[in-house]
Amino acid sequence: MGVKLIPEGHIMYLLLSPIALAHWIMSDGQSHGNLGLFLCTHSFSIPDVVRLMNVLMVRYNLDCTLRMDHGKYPMIYIQARSMPKLQTIVSSYMDPSMLYKIQHIPPKMSISLSLE
Repeated sequence: MGVKLIPEGHIMYLLLSPIALAHWIMSDGQSHGNLGLFLCTHSFSIPDVVRLMNVLMVRYNLDCTLRMDHGKYPMIYIQARSMPKLQTIVSSYMDPSMLYKIQHIPPKMSISLSLE
């Protein structure tokens, strides 16, 4: 697995806009039942994940913790109490099919049957 790097300094504060955060959630976000949200950051070092968490905490005032997947891979967990705030920040930038990740509703499944 390759390692991704997060730039140091305030540049991430500028780059992680609400639109960028919405795209990150749509691609690498995992709903945690009726609780919070995991952001998969498996390819980042722990210091880089902490840097990303700092942006989420300072810029967006989200409660985040570092979790380890299988004791090896760092992930960001956004606490359930921050989900209403996160929804306000990103929902207007998300595709409707991805809103289940932040609203704790099951994804819609579309089945089309044709009887000919």
